[in-house]
Amino acid sequence: MKAKNNPMVVERYTVLDRTAHTFHAVAMLVLIITGLKIYAGWDFMTFHNARALHMIMVPVLLAVNWILIPYNIFSAIEGGVQEKLAHFMDHYVFGPEDVTRLKAILLNFFGKGEYPAFTIYDEVSGHYQTKLHPVMKILVVLEGTAIFVIAVSGIVIYRLDWMLFGLPVGSWILSAGDLVAPAFAMTSLQFYRALHLLMTYWFVFELVVHVFILELDPHIWKYYWAIFWSGKEDLSDPHYVKIVKHTPKHLPDGELWHDSSERVVDVSKE
Repeated sequence: MKAKNNPMVVERYTVLDRTAHTFHAVAMLVLIITGLKIYAGWDFMTFHNARALHMIMVPVLLAVNWILIPYNIFSAIEGGVQEKLAHFMDHYVFGPEDVTRLKAILLNFFGKGEYPAFTIYDEVSGHYQTKLHPVMKILVVLEGTAIFVIAVSGIVIYRLDWMLFGLPVGSWILSAGDLVAPAFAMTSLQFYRALHLLMTYWFVFELVVHVFILELDPHIWKYYWAIFWSGKEDLSDPHYVKIVKHTPKHLPDGELWHDSSERVVDVSKE
């Protein structure tokens, strides 16, 4: 969606996108800090308060990641199941085009070539073709897996006999752990405690990569402003942005399309 007073300004993130990202960030930070407090015994707050905050943020994180974010993803595009799946694959799944971009990024790191655009806006459809850094597409999958693992392990750490709708979920998780834990000379509960801590360290690592490595770049600060506040992006800023007139992959072989520089490209040679 383009702004009326400036056709180059588009909506990058909706209100729900920004809400989901903000709650996700806050919940993750609180969970990391309180979790390490519980584990390491830091004395900046009481154990009771740390545990209470931890348990409050757990449903917040799960609701955001398992309800709000999926809703935002699949409601962002009109059409049926096929269109929504195509949108998901383009935006969040690491694919061949991301491999090409990642290769160019690595070459740029060694001073060979320009940093590639990872924000691609299709003027014809009025939607982003993709807007995630290729490394972030890898992290999205790993983070989703880590959230599932830390949620499952957290259940038995919280309560061994935890039940859901009368189902002995805690007992099932412990039984599954019994199949793996002996290989590490651990009990099932010890195994899940170690796994929970390992996932915590993963989230710390991911936070460093996400914020302090991938985005420690003045040209990317605009995305911080967009994801937390404005939701808008000015496409006239050429850094990491490419505007296409047509989507090449939806055209028959040999057909021509135009990119933002108005040069004609034969997609059969792309």
